[in-house]
Amino acid sequence: MSPELGEQLRGTVAAQDRATETDAVIIGAGPVGLFQVFELGLLEIKAHVIDALPHPGGQCIELYPDKPIYDIPAVPVCTGQELTTNLLKQIEPFGATFHLGQEVTTVRREADGRFFIETSKGTRFLSRTVFIAAGVGAFQPRALKVEGIDAFEGRQLFYRVRKPADFAGRNLVILGGGDSALDWALHFAGEGPHRAESVILVHRRDGFQAAPASIARMRELCDRQEMQFIVGQVTGYEEREGRLTGLKVTGGDAVTRVVPLDVLLVFFGLSPKLGPIADWGLDIERKQLVVDTEKFSTSVPGIFAVGDINTYPGKKKLILCGFHECALAAFGAAPIVFPEKGKVPLQYTTTSTRLHKVLGVDTPVFD
Repeated sequence: MSPELGEQLRGTVAAQDRATETDAVIIGAGPVGLFQVFELGLLEIKAHVIDALPHPGGQCIELYPDKPIYDIPAVPVCTGQELTTNLLKQIEPFGATFHLGQEVTTVRREADGRFFIETSKGTRFLSRTVFIAAGVGAFQPRALKVEGIDAFEGRQLFYRVRKPADFAGRNLVILGGGDSALDWALHFAGEGPHRAESVILVHRRDGFQAAPASIARMRELCDRQEMQFIVGQVTGYEEREGRLTGLKVTGGDAVTRVVPLDVLLVFFGLSPKLGPIADWGLDIERKQLVVDTEKFSTSVPGIFAVGDINTYPGKKKLILCGFHECALAAFGAAPIVFPEKGKVPLQYTTTSTRLHKVLGVDTPVFD
């Protein structure tokens, strides 16, 4: 054995000695990742959850914590924050351990079949299974490409709305032509507690990739002079004493006009990046992980992918579809975690005394 190989093996053993041993690691703490905890918990598989964000909730919390969601079964309407809060409450009985504010950098199969996982903070695991629920990956907002304007980011330039109350009573300029731009323009131009002093929507063309009802509502508010819409491209800005005071917008007539503002909100969409996931040896198609539809396994046995990160024929990027995928992935993982048990029987939370014990609830008595 060469000295170099011996050193490498000693390093691997040392890393394993410092690793937390577990049955499952879930990468991603969005709604689908949280529900994966629940489905694994029903099968008595405990999980560690890792997310690059400093809090659970994923895109729901990052992009639309206060916006309504209407397509969660049996929940007529809830916000992204409410959905996250309820999922966290639902998984409480299973005692998942969260590791937030860190990105998974390494996933490697070891000689014993387990996976060695390491994060950007040096947290290490040896896990029988891995569940990738990373949404669109490490997503970043597409930036406004105007030289020098990034100096105002976090003060007057924002790519996300975390606290709508911070923008109440301000003169807002909103850039974009998708659902997020239209939704926030309507929100701040409305009669609610977050109403802005003024709202000007700027888009490069008089056409939108947004819900028809939102477009119609925006045009109605413009007709009533409760907000404005300008067609044009941002080509520069004005500042005074270190503050952003206006945007230079060049229209289709080649005339550049200065649009005054207090705050600039930019919604050009997200640029999804798989990041380190692209280097883990998994089959990838158009920046998504290819899975089967029996157990949502990737091309590497023991690694599963659920939610927006995966792709298969007929895939629909809906939260409720991700929930369904979690159930089948959990059953797919059970034989790996409990090889001695054989086939795992399907039980129902309504009637199973075992599941009631796992959930910490009393078994109901039926007449």
